[in-house]
Amino acid sequence: MAHGFGPGTMTLAAIGCGTGFGVGLVVIVRGLLRRDPDDPGVGGPGLGHAVVRLLPAGWTSRRMVTAAVGGLVAGAVTSWPVAGILTAVGVLTLPGLLGSDRGAARRTERLEALATWTEMLRDTLAAAAGLEQAVLATAGIAPAALKHELQHVARALRSGRPLPGVLRDFARSADDPLADVVVAALVMAAEQQTSHLSRLLGELAEAVREQVAMRQRVSAGRASVRTGIRVTVIVTLGMAVGLVVLNRPYMAPYDSLSGQAVLAVVGALFAAGFVCLTVIGRLDEPVRLLGPAAQQEEAVAAGKGDLR
Repeated sequence: MAHGFGPGTMTLAAIGCGTGFGVGLVVIVRGLLRRDPDDPGVGGPGLGHAVVRLLPAGWTSRRMVTAAVGGLVAGAVTSWPVAGILTAVGVLTLPGLLGSDRGAARRTERLEALATWTEMLRDTLAAAAGLEQAVLATAGIAPAALKHELQHVARALRSGRPLPGVLRDFARSADDPLADVVVAALVMAAEQQTSHLSRLLGELAEAVREQVAMRQRVSAGRASVRTGIRVTVIVTLGMAVGLVVLNRPYMAPYDSLSGQAVLAVVGALFAAGFVCLTVIGRLDEPVRLLGPAAQQEEAVAAGKGDLR
């Protein structure tokens, strides 16, 4: 081997890198996930929560353990430390790249549920019921995609909490720009007794359904892009695995330290290419009306008013 690195040395290095990367990743992420959001410790209550929110939702504990084990096995079999790290990263990221777009399907389902609930509110208000009574009446028969959030709304209202605050909490849990628009209309009606609320809710429900139809058309167009991504990734990984298993002498240059550096660069280039393919099929979300930034501005404005 070049540079004096034998198979035993490279195998030990691969096992060490794979183990360190996998165990470190699992420990760090699980530590963040276990952190109490109300803990006033170092970094403030929002630091761990903010970091966790940056992680993909699919990075479950099971997948992280699988990534650690896969990286360890790949490093031991190939005697390449970089192969262990790339395998661990691939196990974490490729399922989301190759699998179905469950996030978009779930959001479309929640938008349909939002439109249905908005229409329920409109019809209930048309029967001369008050807004709070209408919310309570529709929460129990809400569509399944929003049933948990609306049941929480009903419990909060029955406990005596004011309707505007409960609706803002619902917007926070729904975490959707269109839900913010519906909630803003309901809060305005609750605080200022806005007239023609039933007609407004009907128009909002129609707008939400148009958004659902648009997303379904976009998803159909993205299906071909995701298919191309799957084919590219599968062919690339299949060729790499085939060369390692069936023609190992051809891959001998990677056994050296400089070969590992080259492998790291090649892996980084492929990762960048996969990221670009993912960005092509991504749909940007609009700015939220009642998002964290808007809520922070509202709190600041309220604080200034109290000072006066």
